[in-house]
Amino acid sequence: MAAIDEHPGEHAAQDPIKLIAVRDTALSLDEVFKAVGDDAAGGTALFVGTVRNHDGGADVAALGYSCHPSAEAEMRRIAEKVAAEYPVRALAAVHRIGDLGIGDLAVVVAVSCPHRAAAFEACRKLIDDLKHEVPIWKHQRFSDGTDEWVGAC
Repeated sequence: MAAIDEHPGEHAAQDPIKLIAVRDTALSLDEVFKAVGDDAAGGTALFVGTVRNHDGGADVAALGYSCHPSAEAEMRRIAEKVAAEYPVRALAAVHRIGDLGIGDLAVVVAVSCPHRAAAFEACRKLIDDLKHEVPIWKHQRFSDGTDEWVGAC
């Protein structure tokens, strides 16, 4: 019997990035989850960011996301970096732009790896880096009539 590390499924896939998109339509958990399906993956981590009804002690009424034209390319760059650092079998990330309401999905990312620990770590790295580096901006509108812009990078 071969050692576990010798099995090809224990390593990153050759082309693990399955879905990268910035969209102005509703996001689908099923689409992202299916995109990262891999028979060699023992762990899949999925993160879903939703629009919440508060921020900084104020009630949020609605918000909108806008992005720079390079946002999708930056998402791919970050995905490639994560895939190079972890044994990623499959990776997907989609971010919504446009006007969103409370409870709407704003971002969905998923990573599958041979084992759960790597899947959790890679998924966290992916969402944290996307949030900090991709030029997507959030315009929050509060119930009291005020608003603010929050930059992603």
